[in-house]
Amino acid sequence: MDLDYKEIGKRIARRRKELGLKQSEVEERADLSQKYLSNIERSISIPSIEVIMRLAVALDTTPDEFLLGTQHYDTDNEWKNSSELLRNMSPKQLSLAKNFLVWLSEQDL
Repeated sequence: MDLDYKEIGKRIARRRKELGLKQSEVEERADLSQKYLSNIERSISIPSIEVIMRLAVALDTTPDEFLLGTQHYDTDNEWKNSSELLRNMSPKQLSLAKNFLVWLSEQDL
């Protein structure tokens, strides 16, 4: 499956505008550098999974809204709790978490 980064950027911009937020406000919430969100929205920069997750938290949604165009709201706030855990990890811990998530996604549960 190939990701359409132009469409991902449009979905992020659409969600941001739905919430009435400026790019700078979202960058601050997601701890992104200045103008990075603009580059993502215009598909100049390709965001990492970590950045997609931070944007999802900042824009009160889940990554699948940006990646697939679908929304999934977790009533138990498990998504937000997990993303907060990831946000506070060191680069080494984040790499291990990513490897685990890749492995988990390959499992037939």
